[in-house]
Amino acid sequence: MAMTRAFLIWFALFLSAAPVSAQPENDRLASLLDNFASREELKSLKTIIISRDGKIVAERGYRGHTASESTNIKSASKAIISALVGIAVSKGVLEGPDQKIAPILKADLPQSPDPRLNEITIGNLLSMQAGLGRMSGPNYGRWVSSRNWVRFALSQPFDDEPGGRMLYSTASTHLLSAILTKASGKTTLALAREWLRPVEGFRIGAWERDPQGIYLGGNQMAMSARSLLAFGELYRNGGRTPEGRQVVPAEWIAASWQPRTNSRFSGDAYGYGWFERNLGGEDVHFAWGYGGQMLYIVPSLNLTVVMTSQESGPSTRNGYRDALHGVLGEIVENARTS
Repeated sequence: MAMTRAFLIWFALFLSAAPVSAQPENDRLASLLDNFASREELKSLKTIIISRDGKIVAERGYRGHTASESTNIKSASKAIISALVGIAVSKGVLEGPDQKIAPILKADLPQSPDPRLNEITIGNLLSMQAGLGRMSGPNYGRWVSSRNWVRFALSQPFDDEPGGRMLYSTASTHLLSAILTKASGKTTLALAREWLRPVEGFRIGAWERDPQGIYLGGNQMAMSARSLLAFGELYRNGGRTPEGRQVVPAEWIAASWQPRTNSRFSGDAYGYGWFERNLGGEDVHFAWGYGGQMLYIVPSLNLTVVMTSQESGPSTRNGYRDALHGVLGEIVENARTS
């Protein structure tokens, strides 16, 4: 009898000490990530990390890549610029989304400015509704070849009114980086390191600067997939760290995820640096970078998913972005049935 009781106690302890990976859901997700390695349409995939309820439940690197290596997250960094703007507003460095940008950037305005420059707000830049000609896609090269990126962006002719249709442009988020720099007296990288320091695991590595030394808002930012996950978890958790420290105001996250316009390329809704779409039957917020650098947040399932990819080409034209959306849909389906 005593031996039987001892065996039962030992067996209960053994079960409680079993590794997380032995749980059925985790096994299923791990097998799913293994399956992606053989799919031809996913040959550019470098890493996937799946986190649920704040814990990594599955992670894979493909073709020699790892989740801890540095990668260029491209335009997924626009969500980070948005976060810094939100923190700046909460600290009184900036007034808010309705603040006009012309007084802050007056030194770089054209000599004979279009009167509509006086109407552009911080919120317009965040939602890609500034109205200025786009400095992404075919215009990106000539923009970054200019001697002053801020001045060049502000000198572009208007393609729409401020607050009009979405004109996706990295120049808009770069203007935000310039605004943060001028308003705070610190570089955008210094602000990120100071304000996001409480976020364990978050780190920005190399980051390109313009000829005036302003960090490129919304592109050419290096970090690991693990670091991008840490940022995503901050947003999934309402701007709080696991210890309960409020880093990004919860109301700013809600404002960032509020659809304000739509992409004419994908039809997706867009807020402040975040796209919105229904995937796998769930509402998903996602940051998206060239080539397939993805940060997905699925609040209904407490899921945060990161995918990094080779910078092999525009992921929209070749269908690769849609393939990654399909991957997220499969992950959602598996998580929902657990």
